[in-house]
Amino acid sequence: MKYINFAIVRFSICLAGGILAAHFFSVSYFTLNLYIATLLGVLILWIIAKRHLIQYIYFGIAVYISFFVLGYLIYQLRTPEFQPTHYLHFASKDSDDLIKIKIIQSIKPDNFNSKYFAEVQSVNDKASRGTILLNVRKDSLERKYASDNILLVSTRIHNTPKPLNPHEFDYGNYLKTLDIHGQIRLSDTYVIATQTGNQTLFGFAQNLRSKAVSKLQLTKLSTDERAIIQALVLGEKRDISKELYDEYAAAGAVHILAVSGLHVSIIYFIISFLLKPLKRWKYGALLSFILVTVLLWAFALLTGLSPSVSRAVTMFSFFAFANIVNRRTNSINTLFLSFFTLLIYNPLLLFQVGFQLSYLAVLFILWLHPLISKFTYSSNKFIRNIKEIIGVSASAQLGVLPLSLYYFNLFPGLFLLTNIVILPVLSIFMIGGIIIVVLAFFEILPDWIVISYNLIIEWLNSFIRWVSLQDQFIFKDIHYSTLKTIATYLLIIAIIIHLRKREFRRLLFVLTTIIVLLVAFIYDDYRTSKNELIVFNRSRHTLIGHKNGKKLAVYKWDSSQFLANSYPVKSYKTKTAINAKMYSENKLPNLFRYNSSYVLVLDSLGVYPRMKKIETLLLTSSPKVNLNRLIDSLQPKQIVADGSNYPSYVKRWKQSCESKKLPFHYTMEKGAFFIE
Repeated sequence: MKYINFAIVRFSICLAGGILAAHFFSVSYFTLNLYIATLLGVLILWIIAKRHLIQYIYFGIAVYISFFVLGYLIYQLRTPEFQPTHYLHFASKDSDDLIKIKIIQSIKPDNFNSKYFAEVQSVNDKASRGTILLNVRKDSLERKYASDNILLVSTRIHNTPKPLNPHEFDYGNYLKTLDIHGQIRLSDTYVIATQTGNQTLFGFAQNLRSKAVSKLQLTKLSTDERAIIQALVLGEKRDISKELYDEYAAAGAVHILAVSGLHVSIIYFIISFLLKPLKRWKYGALLSFILVTVLLWAFALLTGLSPSVSRAVTMFSFFAFANIVNRRTNSINTLFLSFFTLLIYNPLLLFQVGFQLSYLAVLFILWLHPLISKFTYSSNKFIRNIKEIIGVSASAQLGVLPLSLYYFNLFPGLFLLTNIVILPVLSIFMIGGIIIVVLAFFEILPDWIVISYNLIIEWLNSFIRWVSLQDQFIFKDIHYSTLKTIATYLLIIAIIIHLRKREFRRLLFVLTTIIVLLVAFIYDDYRTSKNELIVFNRSRHTLIGHKNGKKLAVYKWDSSQFLANSYPVKSYKTKTAINAKMYSENKLPNLFRYNSSYVLVLDSLGVYPRMKKIETLLLTSSPKVNLNRLIDSLQPKQIVADGSNYPSYVKRWKQSCESKKLPFHYTMEKGAFFIE
């Protein structure tokens, strides 16, 4: 094996550790200054230590601490609290602001809004900075905004959305990993002025991609097939239907839809092959390196600089540079060097799912695949190639498996079959897609190429659809907690270490991690067995969930619709390890008792029994009642209104509760309500 510089690995781990510590433990300005002083102290120590031939252990510890502190600092300095000019410091809480923003890129819209990432330039004529989410309401007069457009708007800055149900996807937290801490909502009436700003390199790339997409839309490509080409070549996934995406996920081929290291490696080898004649010249190797690097980063810009693409392009750039300077290196060195570089540039990347999965997949390919190859070597070239694909796929899948179960609760059992069929021809799909995009862009695309390529992608989609229909091999709704994920990675790492060099102490490590994993499963089973009664939040619906140990009963008014696989029940079931046999749906009673407390559910009829001491009053379906009189009659301790009520009714009820100093909870604002 080539030389591995373990210092790079250790420095990267210390840097990541500091970023994680800063993420979970916030600091004050005093603590931040203390960390800066520590970093300066270590720097002075390093300058002094350079004069000594033999270094002491204290110096090594100080170096590792310095990288940990560095990670802490670069994360904290990215937070709005430590940025005096961040827009959150100038935003008004109770009135509209005059905000100047510059469009960065458009993202996938929802049913009601077009969405953009935008850079704030000023708030109420005060120079500001920071990225914000822009929601533009869809209507007949909606205007499409392009990258680098500047808008002057009058609106209010809102907080990023919070999940309104337990175990729901936290979109607000996801936005924070993108350094987005606020959002604005507007229609065209809120836009005071627009203009075209100075064009940036990223904006030029995004506009070029949008133009390429619009050109593809004019071709005879079918909708799904065009969406696949856009994803493969341009990294544009907005036109992929949910059904098609779910089929690729179930078949274990969703990595094809996201431009990643696999796609970048194909582009790298295509460019290297085309530039190979340059190496015959005196400075041809240097020129080839420059061109390869520039073209790879141009491709990364065109596809939106996703974490997986940034990782791959950075890694290939270092790899190409090492070849130029004839520096002895190892792929793991290059991987961790790119990891270190990207985290220095943007520490928030560490919390993005794509970044985590991308690095884990490549790390396990580089670490585990050589070990698999030793035991699976064949003299037959065809069999050797098949084993190579299986080995690479299995290594990558093992590397991302625990994290995939944690995030997506899904395991595609036929992922090896999918990769064996698709990976050998993926380069053909990529080359054909690039040709089609280029010819379509210049409007010289012949119909026969479109028809031929459309048939190929149709075959690909048909194969993926067939694999996704093999339900017996697709394991869904798998509960996997953080503790299980960490314990599983410890076990996998311990087994690989033992297989690389079989020793008793390494075997002991494997046995220890097995015990840790068993403890994680036992503790997680205990943790998810607690009892609770929840008023879920769902627009125009009333849902109450009663969890009793490993059983979940959902109560509702409508008995015709089965909600086990619908929002918000599905995510709650999965995260609390409720299986189908332990789930039931029932008619919602108007009055029931829970933990010696009475809960009265008042529907649109407004009929209620004459009784005293109602602990919880749940208002549903906008009942037409005099709430003040109802409170005097029933004397509830708290009032809850769910998402099935009219907002105007809720506003009136809230005022009544405030006047009587009675706790009031509206699920559309505060989220699901847990009844004690």
